[in-house]
Amino acid sequence: MTTIVALGCGLVGEFVVQRLVDDGHSVVAVDLNLPNSIKNNPSIISIEGDAKKYIQSLQGDEIIINMLPGRIGHGIRNSLVTGGHNIVDLAFTAEDPQQLDVLAKEHGSTMIWDIGIAPGLSNMLLAHAQRELGFLEKATIHVGGNPTEPDNEWSYMAPFSPSDVIEEYTRPARILRDQTVVEVPALTERHQIDVEGTDGMEAFLTDGLRSVLDTINAKDMAEYTVRWPQHIDRWIAEGHSTPEEELLKAWKYDSQREEFTWMNVSCESKTDSKQWIVTDYGKDGDGSMARTTGLVTYALASRFATLGTEACGLAPGIHPPEHVNEETLKAVLNIFQLHDVKVTHTIGSSQ
Repeated sequence: MTTIVALGCGLVGEFVVQRLVDDGHSVVAVDLNLPNSIKNNPSIISIEGDAKKYIQSLQGDEIIINMLPGRIGHGIRNSLVTGGHNIVDLAFTAEDPQQLDVLAKEHGSTMIWDIGIAPGLSNMLLAHAQRELGFLEKATIHVGGNPTEPDNEWSYMAPFSPSDVIEEYTRPARILRDQTVVEVPALTERHQIDVEGTDGMEAFLTDGLRSVLDTINAKDMAEYTVRWPQHIDRWIAEGHSTPEEELLKAWKYDSQREEFTWMNVSCESKTDSKQWIVTDYGKDGDGSMARTTGLVTYALASRFATLGTEACGLAPGIHPPEHVNEETLKAVLNIFQLHDVKVTHTIGSSQ
């Protein structure tokens, strides 16, 4: 079986590696500090060291999962592509990987990027809606991973790199209004939203649409991050003046605290509509965001390894998630079902 190289083994990376090993895949895990669950697993080749140096030492094409923090993850993409590797990329970066498309084609490399829950699964669902409904009058994504109960502090803990969360809160949000891409400040268009199991949460614009701004035909489209109201109120009041080191400590993930992930993808044409609601509360000690993000990453890496990139509808080059074929979307949703992640799909008239 093809060896899979996993770069970055935080909460999501650890979950992805374990699922691949459970399936019988040969996995090499690379990180400066590997969790004990990986280091102590004789089925995993563990390498504690610099990911970029390790990549440069590889001979021939490999399947690589880039799960490094955004600030680091982009820096290795050039080496991954020129090495002719096939890449499942989860590094959330401001830089657009599509700029490497020509280089990837020259070296026979296939990369799919932003491959998590949102962006990631959300992109695949938007593409499916467009195939079914045609031109979309409105497409909206609401998504967030949060503690099940608010507190007197930040009412939040980061299941992935807190530095990436800060980027999300400070980077201007690109949205679609009347078929035109416009840039607005992050955290604007705040509004209350009903979320099952809560008394209501708050949503605000963030820069999550990314590639779908170019690939999905819609009139209006936006993505909103969902948080407890206490969190965003505090961020607006003092977040920008709080040292990043303090935020990283305050937002540290606590595996003993109950949390959940919730996403609503809603699409409307002039005559029809589709909506998906994804809900997960974690399972067997794995957090919900690690599961919902990691299962998408795991699904693509597994298909790359067992069926090849062509089976996902991908030729050499750089691809956003919405480029995968219908069979791959079905495989991802099936994996969600097998792992008890709840996905509710409703179809209705927009009239």
